[in-house]
Amino acid sequence: MKITGLNPTILTSDLESMRRLFEDLGFERRHERENISSEFDNSAVDTSIRMKSEDGFTVDINSFEGIPRDETLIRINVDDFDEAYQFLEEHGFRNFMGEGNLLVTPFLKGAHMESPSGFGIMLMQHLKS
Repeated sequence: MKITGLNPTILTSDLESMRRLFEDLGFERRHERENISSEFDNSAVDTSIRMKSEDGFTVDINSFEGIPRDETLIRINVDDFDEAYQFLEEHGFRNFMGEGNLLVTPFLKGAHMESPSGFGIMLMQHLKS
C-alpha cells in the first residue's frame, strides 16, 4: 500500500462559513464537486471543496446536510483501498458508516474509518478510468 496523499478533511453542515474561514487564511478553491452519491449505499456528500494555500497545504471541506457538529478527519489517499482498509481494521479501526458501507463513485472509493478512541481517517482511493 502506498500513500498518495494526506491532508485534513472537515465535515460540516455550514460549508460557506468554513470556506470563508479558509479563504481568509489564504487558501484558494482548487476544485469543487456537488451531489457525490455512492453507488453502493445511500450515503452522499452535498458538496466537496478542495482548497490549497500558496505554501502547498491542502484542506478538504465536505458538506453534509444535518450533520450535528463539525468533525475533522485525516484524509489518506492510497493506491490500494482494500489493503489499506484491512490494515486499519487490523489496528482496531472500524467503518463508521457500518461494515461494508463504502462511498463508491466512478472516480473514487472511500470509507470513514474510526479508531477505538474516536480518531477518524477518511480513507480514499482515486479510481482511474
